[in-house]
Amino acid sequence: MILADNILKKIKEHKKELDMKGDLPSDAHLAKYYENFRKRFGPDRLRNLDGEALLEAIHDHRNRDSLVYWLEFKNDEEFPAIFGGIAGGSALKFGIYRRKETGEWTTGSPQNQRGLPIEDAILIARTHRDQLLKGAELLDKLPINATDLDYLNLQHDMDDLAPAISNSSWGHKYLSLLYPEKLDNYHTPDYQRFHLIKLLQIPPQEDGRYVCAGRYVSIARELGISLNNLTATLISLNGSPYQYWRIGTTKGLRGDSEWKYMREGGYIAIGWNELGDISYISNDKAGKEKIREKITARYPDSPGAASKQANQVFNFIFGIKNGDLVLACSGMKVLGIGKVTGGYVFKEGPNFSHRRPVEWLSLDPWDLPEKEGLTSTLSKLKIHANLAEAESHILDISTLKTHQRLSGLLGRIQSALERKGQIILYGPPGTGKTYWAERAAYELAALYNFGKSFDELSDEHRKQVLGNDKFPGIIRICSFHPAYGYEDFLEGYKPEVVDGQMIFNLSDGIFKKLCEDAQKDTDHRFFLIIDEINRGDIPRIFGELITILEKNKRGKPVILPLSKAQFQVPDNIYIIGTMNTADRSIALLDTALRRRFGFIEIMPDSSILGRSSVRGIPLGPWLDAINRQICDNIGRDARNLQIGHSYLLENGSPISDFSIFSRVIQEDIIPLLEEYCYEDYSVLEKILGKGLVDVGNQRIKHEHFEESRRDDLIQALITPFPVVFTSSLVQETESEEPEEDLTGSEIISEENADD
Repeated sequence: MILADNILKKIKEHKKELDMKGDLPSDAHLAKYYENFRKRFGPDRLRNLDGEALLEAIHDHRNRDSLVYWLEFKNDEEFPAIFGGIAGGSALKFGIYRRKETGEWTTGSPQNQRGLPIEDAILIARTHRDQLLKGAELLDKLPINATDLDYLNLQHDMDDLAPAISNSSWGHKYLSLLYPEKLDNYHTPDYQRFHLIKLLQIPPQEDGRYVCAGRYVSIARELGISLNNLTATLISLNGSPYQYWRIGTTKGLRGDSEWKYMREGGYIAIGWNELGDISYISNDKAGKEKIREKITARYPDSPGAASKQANQVFNFIFGIKNGDLVLACSGMKVLGIGKVTGGYVFKEGPNFSHRRPVEWLSLDPWDLPEKEGLTSTLSKLKIHANLAEAESHILDISTLKTHQRLSGLLGRIQSALERKGQIILYGPPGTGKTYWAERAAYELAALYNFGKSFDELSDEHRKQVLGNDKFPGIIRICSFHPAYGYEDFLEGYKPEVVDGQMIFNLSDGIFKKLCEDAQKDTDHRFFLIIDEINRGDIPRIFGELITILEKNKRGKPVILPLSKAQFQVPDNIYIIGTMNTADRSIALLDTALRRRFGFIEIMPDSSILGRSSVRGIPLGPWLDAINRQICDNIGRDARNLQIGHSYLLENGSPISDFSIFSRVIQEDIIPLLEEYCYEDYSVLEKILGKGLVDVGNQRIKHEHFEESRRDDLIQALITPFPVVFTSSLVQETESEEPEEDLTGSEIISEENADD
């Protein structure tokens, strides 16, 4: 099940209300409207137009039979305005428009418009036509049960092949009308991500207008309704997107808490009391500059911070809108969540004087899943895990089974497993895929089964998770390889010697045993980790499981061909696979498998290495530099052939010993790069530099790795990447910004700290 039970129930009940009021079109009416649009503007129609006829058919707003008019303004019985709005802004959002006054074709930006000769206008229309057709072609090929990965690939293909329309609301609306079963009709990313967060779903981290669609397709299928009626129901329930803000609650650097007064008074507030009443400030650059000047004059001890502080005060007055959610915080602790109900007021007194009224929706304390905004009095929250967690606390969560959320990558894995039942973590070698698979399984097994983190489990509960001699455990692990088969995974005949005779007995495989244990113990959730899943012959190993793995087919029995027994995959099983993309691209995986699994990419992350360096070589920037060279020189699949950060970790921490660092380069990284380059030493030289590669003799200069040649090795490693040593990460004089709960008179001297 994708959504929690009470959220599904809420959507169903609200849709029923809308149906009773006649606010939602029937499926028959929707089909008629889509057909009306396709007959007039479908690919076959556009393909047969050219010249001025094409230009006017697509872009002439004055013509009520033009594509842009239908997309932006059309609203009648033939085609009602129920397919997502794109109105507002300049007509230049279409890239070109015809001036009403003069009839001249115009392009450019709202600030710098320029007229076009008719020939140039036609060229733009042709480009748009061709790219709309390319988008339609891509959606034709997209499977109806496409995965997140399929939609991510669609986004990449749209960006590459149809860049003029890929990031446009009108292009998205055009394609959604042609493929209403594959694309949602939220035509802006803000709407797409907002409504997923309201459903407590962590949106895909990648940017684009096409990456979220698969989530809505799955939800609509689960509810048994059309995508159009799902999005209309969600808008009716949730309204339009709003912003999320974090506001501090303490005075100065280490001052008293203002939370009591905010909570009891029904308001949020900030300090800087000496600014006085600034309700006269205008909502423009001049107004912001006026605030900065007043801060500089009233708080002279912190001139460098005046601009940052002015931005926060300005945002408090004008940036926060009525209806926005505000999280009152002390550090990572959220003390309350409120909805802003009014504008700025000034209340003189000893407490924070600049105020906005709020309706407190939740007063239960909880911790932000991820650090965000800790160094500012007021900051806009953007991390999806934090936003979804806030939404979970303002819902009626008494029956919500999934309100406990992990954060970061673990949160994404949790969300994908709850939605699909099985996922694959994929990426280049050394990115920690197996580590994250195991950690996710440990944490989710502990959370779902015992309501605690893995570290908080008792010894007895840990034994239940990990298993012992008597019980194999809630988490089980296997690894696929070329010899691994159906008989190892599900069931098969295996040889045994009994009384000196060779016999073949029918034996259960690891997955069949797991399913049987899970069926006997429905109170617990079980996990299977499949390491290196792509190294096995997947269709042969999974057999008929490919069908019954799907979330909506869990519990459906099949007859196994060998034992003739009924078999089913229970709901309380989750599968986490890992896949090294240096071995095999995801695009080459069995299509049926791709559709049934969620996919989460794990790429090299140099930030894990922090500021660590070895003999003056900063590990993070050096790794980034190597990977840039790989991407620039190895060809089309280079992105999947990068070097993972775990090569530079030892026992979970960055390497600190140069001799270990040099062995990793010589024994791990260089052989991997030689394989990537197919022993083409000219390419290898472009990646590693002349100091380590002897192109003429087709060899690596291994003599540099001798202890006596350490200085030569260091020079060979740094010479190709001089930019590494100008990185801000290795500037020892640069200090990190403190992660304090700085509020009110933030970064102001202690004598002003009581404002």
